[in-house]
Amino acid sequence: MAQLSSLLQVMVGAVRKAGRKIARDFNEVEHLQVAKKGPADFVSAADHKAEQVVFEELSRARPGYGFLMEERGVVEGTDRSHRWIVDPLDGTLNFLHAQPHFAISVALEREGELVAGVVYNPATDELFHAEKGRGAFMNDRRLRVSGRRHFDECVIATGTPFFGKKGHARFLTELHQIMPHVAGIRRYGAASLDLAWTAAGRFDGFWERDLQPWDIAAGIVLVREAGGQAGAIEQTGDVLETGHIVAGNEFVIGELRERLKKAAG
Repeated sequence: MAQLSSLLQVMVGAVRKAGRKIARDFNEVEHLQVAKKGPADFVSAADHKAEQVVFEELSRARPGYGFLMEERGVVEGTDRSHRWIVDPLDGTLNFLHAQPHFAISVALEREGELVAGVVYNPATDELFHAEKGRGAFMNDRRLRVSGRRHFDECVIATGTPFFGKKGHARFLTELHQIMPHVAGIRRYGAASLDLAWTAAGRFDGFWERDLQPWDIAAGIVLVREAGGQAGAIEQTGDVLETGHIVAGNEFVIGELRERLKKAAG
């Protein structure tokens, strides 16, 4: 493991502890108690247990910091300058179908700026971590975004609006603008890992709309610290508020934004 700052040690410790519980549940996925939260959007007992572990670990290590969590929502802290942004189980549907592509995602926001992020897949034991100004890593390996400059050689990741979620027609229009011009499109179902894989150069770029802050906060730090860009599709507004994100190197970002603009007409 690369040498971690005290901040990252806290974050990594929390996700690894939560990850052990999730890994045990994943091995017995057929026995999970599952509640239906919305159309095609499930939340499992593992989700709640992981969030509780992360909440307790981070609260003990940094008392007073606030939280924005997928299940628990906003938790105000006495320290108004720091906020944890947490997704305890991104890729729940994959998890419930015994597909080993899911992650725990934790980011730290300081004075409104994202300064650290950790994305951990307990099924593969791949730990992606980054801190502002210190670079991005996967376990011991330094990460760099892909350097490709030919769009037809690029593999682009995205997310498909699932049943009951808005944006189907727009997504298909965008897909038609991008798919014929790239080497391939991938949809794996966990935005935090899509961004981590973009930071690692496994994907050349990523775009998706209508995401929540906990889906993307940690991944944004990873991509930026890996030498890439991650921001709003329209280049205006706070990407954590709009939820419309593009990520990749400067060339790929430019191509994606141009084609998404064409799709919008």
